[in-house]
Amino acid sequence: MDQKLLEELKKTVKGDVVTDDVTLTSFSHDASLFEVKPQVVVYPKDVEDIKALVTFVNKHKKDHQDLSLTGRAAGTDMGGGSINDSITVAFQKYFMDKPVVHGSTATVEPGVFYRDFEKETLKHGLIFPSYPASRELCAMGGIVNNNSGGEKSLEYGKTERYVEEVHIVLSDGNEYVFGKLTEPELKQKMSQNNFEGRLYRETFRLVADNYDLLQDARPKVSKNSAGYYLWNVYDREKKTFDFAKLIVGAQGTLGLVTKAKIKLVPVKKYSEMIVIFLNNLDHLGEIINDVLPLKPESFEAYDDHTLKLAIKYFREFAKQLGAKNTLETAWHFLPEFMMILTGGIPKLVLQVEFTGDVRHEIYEKIEGLRAKLKPFQVKMSIAPTKKAAQKYWLIRRESFNLLRKKIKDKHTAPFIDDFAVRPEYLPEFLPKLNALFTKYPSLIYTVAGHVGDGNFHIIPLMTIEDPDTKKIIPELGKKVYDLVLAYHGTITAEHNDGLVRTPYLEQMYGKKVYDLFRQTKKIFDPEGIFNPRKKIGGTMEYALSHIREHW
Repeated sequence: MDQKLLEELKKTVKGDVVTDDVTLTSFSHDASLFEVKPQVVVYPKDVEDIKALVTFVNKHKKDHQDLSLTGRAAGTDMGGGSINDSITVAFQKYFMDKPVVHGSTATVEPGVFYRDFEKETLKHGLIFPSYPASRELCAMGGIVNNNSGGEKSLEYGKTERYVEEVHIVLSDGNEYVFGKLTEPELKQKMSQNNFEGRLYRETFRLVADNYDLLQDARPKVSKNSAGYYLWNVYDREKKTFDFAKLIVGAQGTLGLVTKAKIKLVPVKKYSEMIVIFLNNLDHLGEIINDVLPLKPESFEAYDDHTLKLAIKYFREFAKQLGAKNTLETAWHFLPEFMMILTGGIPKLVLQVEFTGDVRHEIYEKIEGLRAKLKPFQVKMSIAPTKKAAQKYWLIRRESFNLLRKKIKDKHTAPFIDDFAVRPEYLPEFLPKLNALFTKYPSLIYTVAGHVGDGNFHIIPLMTIEDPDTKKIIPELGKKVYDLVLAYHGTITAEHNDGLVRTPYLEQMYGKKVYDLFRQTKKIFDPEGIFNPRKKIGGTMEYALSHIREHW
């Protein structure tokens, strides 16, 4: 950004405008394998600052085509969704007011860490059930804009189900409140002779005229974060219209969310976990079919690579469990050490968690499951204490962070990290997936995921600096996504599109639906000022040319 423009920007906002190299380098990365350096980072002080930023970009866009605004909360995005090459709008300084809980909802700003949000909701016996595995690191802005999901999504669904209202600054520089409208309310909005009225008229026409096409395009899986959720906006039977359902998961490409009203659910009194150790995947499909009818709150999985990582770095996990000395540390992982000595590492570990307000009903489900699984002769264990259950949750949640921190000669490369297929396809799908990986014997990777949703996270470890290794990314990525789409799955169930998956969206949805996505972007953001190259216009060439080279 030239000096004259920068000086004008500094006068435009009350918040901080930062251009030092340390800050710009830090904001050129998220949790993805990409590096895109912004020209400036702005910490807006309030909504008026965000409006002023939009007005500033609109004013200069004609002469500076590369000007854009990319929102960023905690920067934990694994697909490159929160990095860009112009102005990064950073919410983690001034947009972190204490959440306000009222009744069964909470109002929250985008910069608030999920861990702090949960502390407030738990005071009222309530929780937001769609938190992701990165719950200790992520912020609410990313959760809303990525349509995050996690371990409780099997029972409760994803973020899209819980966002009742969003406050958002759009491309005309004004802030709007979006929520569910009745038919009369929608007609009133469409009658307005202004920017908002045009938005409602054009979007309603788009979704109504293509209603059946869009309903058919909805991925046939329980979780999806790919594309724009146009099928969620208009309910023809109930005659309701809700722009908030479009903003959730739009990854900041349609505007900048300044606040969200989130629905909460009561915390259940009791929980018990049964852990199942599989030496092979021969009976996985039958086991899944036995588990799901019992309606567990969570049904998670991780592979032998993840378990080996946990055992290797067991001291790290034990610290988080509150171990005070080496003996107590070793005690926490004694079952895993014994497993190695007596039978080796299982191929897959399944965690099944049942919750409820009546304890004996939980035990009945566990005993029923044990009886059903007995013919398969699999090892099973009921977590005897809360700490034991917490250990398994830590292994499931923290493996990615351990990979990033501990493996110094290789780097995490999340490029096939979030696909989903229907669980009934897994027995047929997983061997085909494994066959793809056998063609790359040098590739080290971990597998974890939400097996109840058919949602898996595969994180390869790679020497990204090696040009030959770098070639694997588009090659293997295409093979994996071709396989996922052959089974009618989604290329991203939780993590969203970003730089890494936007190039596959037309393949996933087809040209007609992708063109509707393009029209949606044009309706909301005609000049392309919000988070360019995400959802629309991103190419594999751009993504590959921005793979991170320095770690």
